[in-house]
Amino acid sequence: MRQKFRKLLLMLSMVMFPVTLYYFSPVLIIGAGLQGIISGSFFIFISMLLGSIIFGRLFCAYVCPAGGLQEYACTIIDKMPKRRWRNYIKYAIWLLLLTAVIYTFVTVEFSEIDFFYQTNHGISVSNLFSYIVYYGIILVILISSLIAGKRAFCHYFCWMAPFFVTGIKLRRFLHLPGLSINKEVDRCILCNRCSVVCPMSLDLQKLSDRSIIDSVDCILCGSCVDYCPEKCLYICLSRGNYHGK
Repeated sequence: MRQKFRKLLLMLSMVMFPVTLYYFSPVLIIGAGLQGIISGSFFIFISMLLGSIIFGRLFCAYVCPAGGLQEYACTIIDKMPKRRWRNYIKYAIWLLLLTAVIYTFVTVEFSEIDFFYQTNHGISVSNLFSYIVYYGIILVILISSLIAGKRAFCHYFCWMAPFFVTGIKLRRFLHLPGLSINKEVDRCILCNRCSVVCPMSLDLQKLSDRSIIDSVDCILCGSCVDYCPEKCLYICLSRGNYHGK
C-alpha cells in the first residue's frame, strides 16, 4: 500500500512539474538576486535544507518530479548505475551554483521578495523559453536514466541532492534525531531482497550488520521495508552512531 501511495504522489508531482519547475531552480535564485529580489525558489531550497535535517531525503521518494520520471523509466531499463567518479558531477554543479548564489547575496542589496518571480500567476512553464527549458530538463532526466540505469539523474546530476546530503551530514554532526531505516540485525536472513528492490541501487547487504542503514543516498522510500520477507526493517525517528557515507 505504501509503495502504491508513494508512486501516486510521484505521478501527481510529474503532472505538476510544469507548474513547479522554477521553484526548484537555483538559477532563478541567482537571476532574481541580481535584480535585488528574493525569489520563491530561495525559500524552497532553504526549506529543503532545514527539512532534511530531520526527514533526510524523503522529498526524493515522495515529491520529486524527477524521481517520478526516473522510477517510471525503470520499467524500461532496470539496471544499476555505475557509481564511482560520476557521483561527484552533481557536487560540482552544486558548488558552482552555490558559489554564484552566495556571491549574489553578498554583493547585491535586496529590496523585494517575489515568491512568484518569473512565473505566470505561479505557473512556471508559460512561454516559449520556459517550454524549451522544461523539455530540455525532461530529456536529460530520461536519457540519463535510460542509458545509465535507474535514478541515474539523482546519482549524477541532481542539483538538489547535495542540499539534502548537507542536511543529513549536519544532523550527524550535531547528533540530532532523524528519520532512518532501522534493522533488527538478528532477524535478517541475508536474502538480499532489500538491495534488489532499492530504487537507489544501494547495496544494503553490505549494511547487514548495522542497526541503522544510514547512507546519504537512502531516500527513505520504504521499498526495502515493505518487501523484506522477515519484516526486520522499519522506518523510525532515531539517533545513533553513523557509519555510512
